[in-house]
Amino acid sequence: MFFEYPKLLWLLLLVPLAILIYVWRELKGRHPYITVSSITPWKTGKDGWFKRIARHIPFVLRCIAVAALVLAVARPRSASELEKVSTEGIDIVLGIDVSTSMLAMDFKPDRINAAKQIAIEFVSQRPADRMGVVVFAGESYTQCPLTTDRQTLINMMKDINCGIIDDGTAIGNGIATAVARLKDSDAKSRVIILLTDGVNNTGEISPQMATEIAKTYGVRIYTIGIGAMGEAPYPTEYGVQMVKVEIDEPLMRQIADDTGGKYFRATDNTKLKEIYAEINKMEKSRTIVDSYPQYKELFMRFALLALAAILLEVVMRLFTRHLPD
Repeated sequence: MFFEYPKLLWLLLLVPLAILIYVWRELKGRHPYITVSSITPWKTGKDGWFKRIARHIPFVLRCIAVAALVLAVARPRSASELEKVSTEGIDIVLGIDVSTSMLAMDFKPDRINAAKQIAIEFVSQRPADRMGVVVFAGESYTQCPLTTDRQTLINMMKDINCGIIDDGTAIGNGIATAVARLKDSDAKSRVIILLTDGVNNTGEISPQMATEIAKTYGVRIYTIGIGAMGEAPYPTEYGVQMVKVEIDEPLMRQIADDTGGKYFRATDNTKLKEIYAEINKMEKSRTIVDSYPQYKELFMRFALLALAAILLEVVMRLFTRHLPD
């Protein structure tokens, strides 16, 4: 506890000064006495000692009231150190390929479901960031705009499936749509995580042009090529057949290098998890901790004590006034 106006505490010296004056007056105003053989005529009862003490109680209560008022006016306070933690998040858009080749079964249970499941885990680990999802195949669209509502984002990610838009692999369109979601962001760091298993073969915007647009807006792109090496099992109307895996890795590396990102190759579920974990470490949200004191005013307890003392003094004066001398 400390006082906002400690100099006012010097007024407490009035209390011992008042006590000295009171005692001096009591001694000076003592009545003359005579020697008698018996004090029986002057006895007033068994509570004579109480009457002698009771007449001093109002003065004691007044001293308490004055001291409490001085303490209240000096504004006693207590302080506790608190920490305000704020986070400076990152805006991230996940660009997910939903072309029919994502139905290949070299991941468990297949590429698209493995990509969704692991991406959802990644989203859950970053509560401070705004995140959104863009899907692309022959064209692209925004599945979920940037949001901090994790449950809504996760529910919308669960609805991603192959075949919901025209087939193909428009990597440039996917990047451009993701950049459109980030270009007006005021976040310090803006990131696209682009996941695809194919080669750009359609779209109005080339991957190179989309990459230049991303660079213009300061957007960093991490690219993930998803698919086993060589061949992968793929479900067809004739059963599961082995198909050749084609990923334009030179293009993926170029996109990542040109924007300050990094290219990864995921060949199974475990490797894909490791890739997201590595990106999670590289893109750390900034945490800001501000320490500040929180004050609690304590004057009310002293003010109430002074009020109680004053009220008791009034009661005691009325009480002692009717006591016989």
